[in-house]
Amino acid sequence: MAKYINNISSLKSLNKYLWRYKWYLFSGIAFIIISNFFAVIPAQQVQRAFDATLKAVKDYQAQALAIHDQAKQSEVLNAIGGLLLQILAIIIGMALLRGFFMFLMRQTIIVMSRHIEYDLKNDMYSHFQKLSLSFYRRNNTGDMMARISEDVSQVRMYLGPAIMYSINLASLIILSISLMVRLSPELTMYVLIPLPFLAASIYYVNNFIFSKGTQIQQQLSKMTTFAQEVFSGVRVIKSFSAEHYVKKHFNGEVEDYKKYSMDLAKIDSAFFPLILLLIGLSMLITLYKGGEMVIAGTLSPGSIVSFFMYLTIMSWPVAAIGFVTSLIQRAAASQKRINEMMHVVPDIETGVGEVITVKGDIVFNDVSFVYPDTGIQALSDINLNLSAGKSLGVIGRTGSGKSTLASLLLRAYDAQEGEITIDGWPLKSLELGNYRGQIGYVPQDGFLFSESISNNILFGQKSQDTAANRIKMERAAEIADVYNDINEFPEKFETKIGERGITLSGGQKQRVAIARAIAADPEILILDDCFSAIDTNTEARILQNLSDVMRNKTSIIISHRVSTVKNASHIIVLDGGKIIEEGNHDALMEHKGYYYILYRKQLAEKELHERQKVEA
Repeated sequence: MAKYINNISSLKSLNKYLWRYKWYLFSGIAFIIISNFFAVIPAQQVQRAFDATLKAVKDYQAQALAIHDQAKQSEVLNAIGGLLLQILAIIIGMALLRGFFMFLMRQTIIVMSRHIEYDLKNDMYSHFQKLSLSFYRRNNTGDMMARISEDVSQVRMYLGPAIMYSINLASLIILSISLMVRLSPELTMYVLIPLPFLAASIYYVNNFIFSKGTQIQQQLSKMTTFAQEVFSGVRVIKSFSAEHYVKKHFNGEVEDYKKYSMDLAKIDSAFFPLILLLIGLSMLITLYKGGEMVIAGTLSPGSIVSFFMYLTIMSWPVAAIGFVTSLIQRAAASQKRINEMMHVVPDIETGVGEVITVKGDIVFNDVSFVYPDTGIQALSDINLNLSAGKSLGVIGRTGSGKSTLASLLLRAYDAQEGEITIDGWPLKSLELGNYRGQIGYVPQDGFLFSESISNNILFGQKSQDTAANRIKMERAAEIADVYNDINEFPEKFETKIGERGITLSGGQKQRVAIARAIAADPEILILDDCFSAIDTNTEARILQNLSDVMRNKTSIIISHRVSTVKNASHIIVLDGGKIIEEGNHDALMEHKGYYYILYRKQLAEKELHERQKVEA
């Protein structure tokens, strides 16, 4: 029992939503009770008609009117007919009223479940937006999609049909049993003999359904994650001709899902006949014991008929117990998965702190950082002072900590040691939304949305001035040296670029991403190795354009190429998470250290490449 209660306890978190829509819920409960009241009245009327008819027939036979008095016969038959018509009219009226209140019942309970589904999905999405970058490193996109879609859908089935059927069953049983007790407490006691067996079967089946429901939802998340990765990486799959391998793997995931679903279907298919068997047993007991009581004269035949009608009325709600139990247990399993996400506390709070206008003074004081998921020491004892309006070049080999520096500056993570200040303010004290809104960031992968180029460049723009936004967009595209490329497309800036910008080349994607950052008119611009797919000539033009745009603004250029950072006001060289060299280009060349060696090596590679082009 404790395990069952623990399973169901995950649904407690939905109580706040039920309270939010309490008038829908309370109205729905009232409509259910009223509709069930009209459902049991016909049984009373049938009992009345049956007993009245039998009494009239007995009176008719006792007076022997069938032979000697035709007029009296007609009078008795007309009286019986009139009573039956009256009762028939009442039954039809009750059926119509019941149908009307059942309609209202669905319009309240089911509508309530849709409202809560809407709120729950929005709350989950808002919560996901607040979570830190480390959360997304630990969790798969497909799993999060499954929880916000499939799991919420399972929960809605509990909030709608399960609650509706449960209240319907409870109210109908209470009404029916109370009326049965009024007719015959003894017969009612016999009729309820199968009830303990029903309760026991529900208890034992519940835990099985919860376990299988959890497995099904987890497997569904795995399938969603796998499918999402396959669709995103379709180019790689096709280039390696790995379609057969991927199909085989996916078929394995589907087989596991089918197995868990079939296990649940088997228990569902066994549960429904079991309940019907118990209902049938109650009817047999009613027939046997009720017949004995009728023979003994302690119960009228009409009462037996009404008993059968009450059992028939209860048969569907009782038979639906298996369905409702499955809904509740699957919802509990899904809500448990939802709660796991909703109870995650973000490492970094975004909605508190000082709101400032950023100037661009950046200071790192003895900053060290270790990735919490892997334990890798990414940065160690970083000291850096960059004045507003200056540019910083960050260079180093792969894994030296360049991108980590950008992540800390964006406060995607917090440093475990040391402090970062912006314009003299500790970064942790700033309101994060306001601060990030003044930063333009271009990551290595240059992520683009499956939208038009214009919507990608103007992403996050708050201004509703279409003309001004158009000018800003085109200007940003010119600075990023992608304007001519865009105008060669048939639909120009309204060209749809597909998922993750799949229809663009690597260089075009990076330049559109740069244009997006420029269009935001940031106070601090961070370019995180975003020239990797761009040739050096185009890169030089973009950097020249940026030097004009970012004059008097702070810019940080991260790259593995010396040509990208050499014109920065200050350059730092990272290796193993530490600054091993720093200064401007001339000073670093005079030092003849790592920077000098890297520059000479890359210059020789460039000259060799140009010579090969001339010879070709």
